[in-house]
Amino acid sequence: MFMERLINILIIDEKDSDQLALKEILGGGGNILLFCDSIDEAHDILKRREVGIILINVDSPHFSSMEDFKELLHVHASNTHYSIIITENTRTGSKLLKGFNSGAVDFITKPFNPLLIQAKLDVYKSLYYKDQRIAQLLGNILPENVLDDLNQFGKFSPKRVDKGVVLFTDFVDFSMKSKSIKPIKLVKRLEYYFTAFDEIVERYKLEKIKTIGDAYMAIAGVNEDNAQPILRACMAALEMRNFIRNEKELAKAMKKDYWEIRIGVHAGPLVAGIIGSKRYSFDVWGDTVNIAARAQQFSGIDQITITQAIYDECHAYFDTKDLGNVPIKKRGGTMETFELESLKQEFSLYANGKVPSVELRILCEIATVDFEHMRSDILNKLKSMLPDEVVYHDLGHTLNVEKAAIRLGKLEGLHDDEMLLLRTAALFHDTGFIFTYHKNELHAVRLMEQMLPKYGFNQDQIYQIREMILATSLDIEPVGLLQEILCDADHDYLGRADYYVVASKLKDEMIAFGMELSEEDWIRMQIQFLGETHQFYTITAMNIRQKGKMNRLGELKIALTELQNQRV
Repeated sequence: MFMERLINILIIDEKDSDQLALKEILGGGGNILLFCDSIDEAHDILKRREVGIILINVDSPHFSSMEDFKELLHVHASNTHYSIIITENTRTGSKLLKGFNSGAVDFITKPFNPLLIQAKLDVYKSLYYKDQRIAQLLGNILPENVLDDLNQFGKFSPKRVDKGVVLFTDFVDFSMKSKSIKPIKLVKRLEYYFTAFDEIVERYKLEKIKTIGDAYMAIAGVNEDNAQPILRACMAALEMRNFIRNEKELAKAMKKDYWEIRIGVHAGPLVAGIIGSKRYSFDVWGDTVNIAARAQQFSGIDQITITQAIYDECHAYFDTKDLGNVPIKKRGGTMETFELESLKQEFSLYANGKVPSVELRILCEIATVDFEHMRSDILNKLKSMLPDEVVYHDLGHTLNVEKAAIRLGKLEGLHDDEMLLLRTAALFHDTGFIFTYHKNELHAVRLMEQMLPKYGFNQDQIYQIREMILATSLDIEPVGLLQEILCDADHDYLGRADYYVVASKLKDEMIAFGMELSEEDWIRMQIQFLGETHQFYTITAMNIRQKGKMNRLGELKIALTELQNQRV
């Protein structure tokens, strides 16, 4: 599924004529138009959504003062970008000056000049997309709190923490392996492993610092406020090691080369700060870093070595083994080390020592469900168990619906916990086709209710997911934003350019399951569905898909007429 550039544009103007005119001028092109009558309504919208451009009619009777406008931009500074004034009177310039002083960057005049408005908004849309890209790149380089300080104060002051956690990984015999593998394959292999590590680090709310060759370094308890940084670092280390072990076993089974790893974890004083003036780099310093690296060096193959500082806080939750004392280079002396083997059974979600329980997740203030393992398991079920005749409601369709749901959810302003429920419902919504072709939603719900408890989902979450899945049935009207988003994601292709490619798969599937369809029957069925049965529910989907859907409807009507004329 292709990626689109989409932007929320908020228009604060109570005049119906202005709204209709701006809808005509700005509709399409990835613009999601949000209309409201007043500053108060704008506050409600901006509480949930990120808005790229705000257009505000300062001549409106509902517009009280520039101070209210200034407050709106200040309160929602983190999710507003460019504001443009709409006015009829530009002769005195005083209103424009007050608007610019309040935070506006430009103005448009009435009566509207469509070409000028489009040209101006194209400029600010381009700037918005660049802002998004820059923010994404900076977010990959610097921690969130560092970026906040840089944006607010223009600098980040070095800080000291008394008990930061450092996690080091290093691949065994990497230098030797690098000599026998082509450079491009070596880089791809490293990228594969480090991408997996990045996902694990993010899952347990650690902070990646850097990679140096084949070494990977992450920290906890320095930038984030989540509880139990030592426990979170230990859980991340376990998942990294288990990932490498699984990859190793798979490679052995396929008689391929495999990589092995050593991991070290230590906690103690750290100094954190930014170095560089042209190329920023966030880093940490202190003896704690050196000791963590030393622990990693003394690890056995596919082993996690922790120090006394880690052991003291984690041994109640993890099975460990005493490794004795090892020397500390340069500083001299020795340190007590332990092997981190697994989670204790009572703190493991599946009693296998690998995945933390719900209680432990709550203690550490991380997601209480094991979403990644659930997602992997359900996708494997779809891949292996769907009948061959299911060519439309297949694995690709599920992945496309998940992508569409994520995109719609972000633009509709969903929170993380809502997005989790939405993605889970998207992954399960067509699993019923494993069992039956008709009334498949009920079978999907039964499978979901059987599977989700073991991944840590509670009954309230399961109920909400159940209602979302059932709402995708054509005879049920969705209730609430989550159900509406899933329904719109399920039919996202109706307004896309690849409609005919996707629709042809549905036709083939229906024929494979016993429906007799002539070309005319098929066209009539599509016309009836697009024109009478289906509707988009969310503001976002109506903005970005309704026009394409109506274009497809018009094309199908023309195709039907041509087909009928051929028979005359």
